[in-house]
This record gives sequence, structure tokens and C-alpha cells, in this order.
Amino acid sequence: MLNAAEAAMDAAAEDDAERQRNRAKLYAPPGGRRRTAAERQARPPGQGLDMGRAQALAAQLAAEDARLTGGRTG
Repeated sequence: MLNAAEAAMDAAAEDDAERQRNRAKLYAPPGGRRRTAAERQARPPGQGLDMGRAQALAAQLAAEDARLTGGRTG
């Protein structure tokens, strides 16, 4: 149903800027509610890495890079 509404709005639009405005209205959250900064920054549990896991992943990446480039850097 959204595809049909989007297609109709695109056909009626006069230029790309109007198409973008129409899409912004079509896909805006209900009631015009915007997320707060805290809501945008909050991550669900299990999403993201702690410092130790990030360092381990960086070490893995460096080892794989060294293996693929034959130890050459730069």
C-alpha cells in the first residue's frame, strides 16, 4: 500500500526536491513525533562491543591484513 502511495506522490511531484519532501512526509513517524537524543543514542542490549572485544577484533583484523599482504604495511 505504501508503494502505491509513493508512486502516486512521485507521479504528481514536479521535481526531485518535492519527491524527497513527499517521502519524508510519507515515512515520518506517526503524529510527527521525533525521537529524543537519548532515544537515538540508546542501543538495545547485545548491540555493540565492549572495549576488550573491540581490541580483540582489531588485533584479528591486523593479523589477517598482515597475512594477506605478506607482512607488508602501507
